[in-house]
Amino acid sequence: MADSGASSLTREADHWIGRFTAMACPCEVLIDDISAEIAQRVLDCVSGCAWRIERKFSRYRDDNIVHRINTSNGQPTLVDDETARLLDFAATLTALSAGSFDITSGILRRAWTFDGGTQVPKQTDIDSLLLRVGWHRVRWDRRTLQLQLQPGMQLDFGGIGKEYAVDTAAGLVDGVAPGLGCVVNFGGDVAVVNERHDRQAWRIGIEDAERTGSPMQVIPLTHGALATSGDSRRYVLHEGRRYSHILDARTGWPVRQAPRSITVAAATCTQAGTLTTLAMLQGAQAESFLRSSGATYWLQ
Repeated sequence: MADSGASSLTREADHWIGRFTAMACPCEVLIDDISAEIAQRVLDCVSGCAWRIERKFSRYRDDNIVHRINTSNGQPTLVDDETARLLDFAATLTALSAGSFDITSGILRRAWTFDGGTQVPKQTDIDSLLLRVGWHRVRWDRRTLQLQLQPGMQLDFGGIGKEYAVDTAAGLVDGVAPGLGCVVNFGGDVAVVNERHDRQAWRIGIEDAERTGSPMQVIPLTHGALATSGDSRRYVLHEGRRYSHILDARTGWPVRQAPRSITVAAATCTQAGTLTTLAMLQGAQAESFLRSSGATYWLQ
């Protein structure tokens, strides 16, 4: 997931659209009516932030903190404050989900390939990987992290990194153009920065889970954030059953009977993403969980 270093800026009728690729997904920033120079500076700020976070937390690189942790061979690793905050957040999600969310579960990708194919792994393969999954096997004291017990344990921030990147990038915009209205959108996870100069809402589409690339619904958004989780692009179709890429870390198998897609609105993208993740992991009880949370949500 190395960054491309390339972005483009185009003018629409009353706003700018900046586009780039980061974290293996298309990203864009919608920028309210402003000069081309300032719009470019906003795009550079947002894309630069996304690429920085990708470089730092991608599991595919060999020059970052994740690589140092994953190749530590059971030795303690000292981490910086930003990494510590993400680790604390990951630990909280694990507790809230009773262990079904776990950033040590990325190693299960060795058994699963969610590319629209038809193959599911053998239970014996999953069982052997589960020996290296579990936050209870991690020693974390806020500055030092140690992967314990089983050799080959790994951390993967993929389940929380994109929403964090959206909020971090959105938080930088006012430093470049104070009060400027814009939307930060990383692969469908969205945050609104300030209201538009004419107070009109941005129109944000939710992708139709049955028709990839087509909007199921268009939501007017003047503030806050949206996050979406679903299986429209990453799945396995085996013997007539669709297996989502969202795995229960306790079993190593995809969550059963979950909605095809969940979108949640919240004050921040991280908050919205937390609710979509926890809801998906509830499976058939996803809507009941969302209803009890008081969240504004859309299901497919």
